Amino acid sequence: MSESRNTAFIARSLAAVWHPCTQMKHHEQLPLIPIQRGEGAWLYDMDGRRYLDGISSWWVNLFGHANPRINQALKDQLEQLEHVMLAGFSHGPVVELSERLAALTGHRLGHAFYASDGASATEIALKMSVHYWRNQGEAGKNRFISLAGSYHGETVGALAVTDVAIFRDAYAPLVRPGACVPSPDARLAQDGETPADVARRAAAALEAHLAEHAHETAALIVEPLIQGASGMVMYDPEYLRLARALCDRYRVHLIADEIAVGCGRTGTFFACEQAGIWPDFICLSKGISGGYLPISIVLSTDAIYAAFYADETARGFLHSHSYTGNPLACRAALATLDIFAQDDVIARNQTAAARLGDAFQAAVGDHPQVRHLRQRGMILAFDVEGAPTGFARRFFTEALKRELLLRPIGNTVYTLPPYILSDAEIAFLAHQTRAALEASLD
Repeated sequence: MSESRNTAFIARSLAAVWHPCTQMKHHEQLPLIPIQRGEGAWLYDMDGRRYLDGISSWWVNLFGHANPRINQALKDQLEQLEHVMLAGFSHGPVVELSERLAALTGHRLGHAFYASDGASATEIALKMSVHYWRNQGEAGKNRFISLAGSYHGETVGALAVTDVAIFRDAYAPLVRPGACVPSPDARLAQDGETPADVARRAAAALEAHLAEHAHETAALIVEPLIQGASGMVMYDPEYLRLARALCDRYRVHLIADEIAVGCGRTGTFFACEQAGIWPDFICLSKGISGGYLPISIVLSTDAIYAAFYADETARGFLHSHSYTGNPLACRAALATLDIFAQDDVIARNQTAAARLGDAFQAAVGDHPQVRHLRQRGMILAFDVEGAPTGFARRFFTEALKRELLLRPIGNTVYTLPPYILSDAEIAFLAHQTRAALEASLD
């Protein structure tokens, strides 16, 4: 595409498309990139310029763009069944996917409910929890607890447990806010404290809240090990162990929002595995379909499911949408799970994560403004001390100039790359991050 046609296409997009989480006026200066195709870890624009997808296209792409195995699975499914409603009907892909996900939990969470996106999964888990307590004759247990800095989606119910002001404040009149307890953010360690000490201190605050409010609390919802949208906050698994014990003691559900951190991102398929605990609900989305099609899933226990199993319709779980359990999306998820199994991805990612950490330590570890270089599995982040106003947008622009797609959160630079990066691509990612950082601070 010629430069003039490329410019014309961008103008059409800006005129017709209202882009998500975007102040559209910023695109008067901020580049809009018209992507034509993807291949592996790379995206290609309409001028043929390439960009290493260092954030997996909003954390969803696990095995590269246009992955041939997922492509083939979808082609096969297209010849059989594109969609059927899941109310009163079923189909092979949704049954198989549900069974395989249950097996990954050791059948501790053996019931799968389907939706289309992460925020919907949050809404479902919250509604299930409250409805469970109502069915148990405890309708007063209808409040929620989340962590300071938490993010669980931007629909009205999800905003009730989201503590990121820019998302929450504009819609505050619509939201019934939950309670916030301190985050176990390892960066909050005081002199002599370990990350586990911070976790224990945060858990003590949670216990104090539950001691007073458990009678009205349905559930605690957490992003296990990493709080993404508040700047890749990382914390010790000890918090999850203590939170599980406290939820059991005070009869409160534990919801694990694994939408961003599940599917191998943190080093295990489910992040909760690293704490040796299982929640009452697991929310999945993003990477579960390999970045191909919208799908989200809430996994729940036998005890949760049994509370809804009755003759009365009103005791059933009352939530639906037209594309629930779409066969194409389920088939993409099954192909994604096939790759995990066939390529021993969890073990392979341990090696890739070590290389990623080494590359970034060498590239930015000595930068005088880099603080808290941190990593868990295939998620790596660092904070930039003294970053100027507008740093995130400037860094994004400078990275694009260097064939790199990264989108900082405030003064936190992070990467969640696809799992397929070669050693050369890891080195490129780290080197160009350093170059973009220096250019952004000039």
